[in-house]
Amino acid sequence: MFNVTRITGFILMGFSDTPELQTVCGLFFLVMYLAVIMNNLLLITLITLDLKLQTPMYFFLKNLSLLDLFFISVPIPNFFINSITHSNSISILSCALQVFLMASFASGELFVLTAMSYDRYISICSPLHYEVIMSSGNCVLMVGVSWTTGVLVGALYTAGTFYMPFCGSIEIPQFFCDIPSLLRISCSDTLVVIYTSFGVGLCLGMVCIVCIVLSYFHIFSTVLRIPTTKGQSKAFATCIPHLTVFSIFIATGCFVYLKPPSSTASIIDKVFSVLYTVLPPALNPVIYSLRNTDVKCALRNLQQNLCSRGSLYFTVQSICPWYTALHFKTKFCNY
Repeated sequence: MFNVTRITGFILMGFSDTPELQTVCGLFFLVMYLAVIMNNLLLITLITLDLKLQTPMYFFLKNLSLLDLFFISVPIPNFFINSITHSNSISILSCALQVFLMASFASGELFVLTAMSYDRYISICSPLHYEVIMSSGNCVLMVGVSWTTGVLVGALYTAGTFYMPFCGSIEIPQFFCDIPSLLRISCSDTLVVIYTSFGVGLCLGMVCIVCIVLSYFHIFSTVLRIPTTKGQSKAFATCIPHLTVFSIFIATGCFVYLKPPSSTASIIDKVFSVLYTVLPPALNPVIYSLRNTDVKCALRNLQQNLCSRGSLYFTVQSICPWYTALHFKTKFCNY
């Protein structure tokens, strides 16, 4: 038997012990956070308002952007407040809420990416049955299952993590509560519950990955049989963005959660935690916008509508950092 002190909170160590450098890090993360929020909100607005984007693919993309918004909004605002106030403490309830929300949104994003790969598979491999299979009811059902399953996975991970007692150090060497860091300070001899949670999550993740890989295997096999180069280019243009987003999300997530556990967190762990939380939400709207003609046209139409109503031309450009990269040939508004 050993004594276990009841822990009511943790200390998030962040990136530096120096208050000035901590403030700089907080401001830097705030700028990135605002850019991600604005880009994803603009993409959601375009998909919602433009009639040409009312298709299953963009319906899934809008839900992916929503998940990105919620996902990045869990750790970054809290880190910014802590860096400004220099108060890195977090209650055990808030820590559990962070774990639950991030696991839920990350899992939901993986399931939505799987649904998007299925949508591309039906669109390219069975185009005659596309409207029947990918009806509005089926799309809503797939998205509902993705969100619900994500919440269940998040609840399972949270219960498995906080079922264990914590003792010793209360310092978490990250800027948010993550499961690997919490496992380091656990004093439980048996990790059956958390390993069961990881096992269930890993199985679901592998099922999604296998489904996506098989979908793209059939997609590329079908595309390569298209006789015209123009048809192949059009098919690849709709698949490459999704495959890129999926690869970035899986690569960063696997490094954070599947690498061998260590007693202490290294700077590489912190860097990849940043990439895992910030990189996918930041790149998703950029990747889908720069390679997507429909989104470019929707943004151009939105700008023209703003101009026709007397809005400033630079409004869209100022709220969207990647706007200038789209290279639209537009006219200035006449006032």
